[in-house]
Amino acid sequence: MMKKDSVPPVAMLLVQLGFAGMNVVSKLALDAGMSPYVLIAYRNLIAAAFLAPIAFLLERRSGATITKKVLLQIFISSIFGATLNQVLYFVGLKSTTPTVACALTNTLPALTFVMAAALKMETVRPGTPAGQAKLVGTAVCVGGSMIIPFYKGPVLRLWASPVHWRFAEHPSSSSASAAAAAGHSGAVAGDVLIIASCIAWAVWFILQSKMAEGFSAPYTSTAIMCLMAGAQCAGVSASMDRSLAVWKLGFDIRLYSVLYIGIIGSGVGFALMSWCIQVRGPLYVSMFSPLLLVVVAIIGWAILGEKIRVGSAIGSVLIVAGLYMVLWGKGREMDKQPGLDDKGDEEAALGRGLKGKPAVASNRVDAISLPVFPATSPKQHDTAARNGSN
Repeated sequence: MMKKDSVPPVAMLLVQLGFAGMNVVSKLALDAGMSPYVLIAYRNLIAAAFLAPIAFLLERRSGATITKKVLLQIFISSIFGATLNQVLYFVGLKSTTPTVACALTNTLPALTFVMAAALKMETVRPGTPAGQAKLVGTAVCVGGSMIIPFYKGPVLRLWASPVHWRFAEHPSSSSASAAAAAGHSGAVAGDVLIIASCIAWAVWFILQSKMAEGFSAPYTSTAIMCLMAGAQCAGVSASMDRSLAVWKLGFDIRLYSVLYIGIIGSGVGFALMSWCIQVRGPLYVSMFSPLLLVVVAIIGWAILGEKIRVGSAIGSVLIVAGLYMVLWGKGREMDKQPGLDDKGDEEAALGRGLKGKPAVASNRVDAISLPVFPATSPKQHDTAARNGSN
């Protein structure tokens, strides 16, 4: 049976696998002429519909109550974590190359670390082995992710992949033209937008960690966030293109793409990340993002028949090494964190912020008289408050 300590890293590995597939199907849908704003709107609305029943089944007895403060936090999270992040990325991708965009995305761990450290949500102790591991590991991981796009090197002589997806055999001429045009002045604006999307993504990590201190129902908050983001993206799409034809879906790559990225990319992905943020913190979750480059390289070789070069191999090794150092340092800090009993189980940490505060819903007068789902008994609520878990 899987150890509890291995659940968060396995969950984050699955998230990166899902994101890698999302990049492939999203690119195919955009090449087929689908509007990026419509794609993002469908993504979030489908995610909300997928997560709602799961949240009801798993968190109906959690005792967490939706207050005005929680709703405001979820709304702000939807703006940064879904709408701004996704819109800025797709618009920026039009003006730059996918390789550069993927490389810039891997500034996320450094941005998250700086924000978390500035807000004193992440400890920075360079004099301790754990602190040194986190600092050096972050630098090594980001450095390795930068090697992959900017240093190619000779092609590694590997065996031919037995898998090939014929639908993705020939990229559209429009995407090829966009990639060629990205090398001019518009690339600078595109790069800035990609970095801005990473900043929005890092802010979302911080917000989720803060929200976990007062509302420990990740599936419920994620479902509400996706619903809000879907409405926001639909409004953006309507302002950009008032035609209803852009929303049409057939039994083709457009339908398959929105289903995949809605269920896997946003539904499962956001829920797992929200849970891992509550358990291990925002830096831990963001450190897995550079693995996406490794996964994409493998998928590109297996499905699209792309060649793996020396630069990709070196960068992948550095990414894994840096990630291991950060996880080791984070693990050492959590082992020494006060308030955890000798059992060492993660339920003691679940629902706590990085400062060790229990995640108990507010019972103030300004709370909306609306529990997440049918109200639990006061005894259940008090038990949840004492355990600090959901």
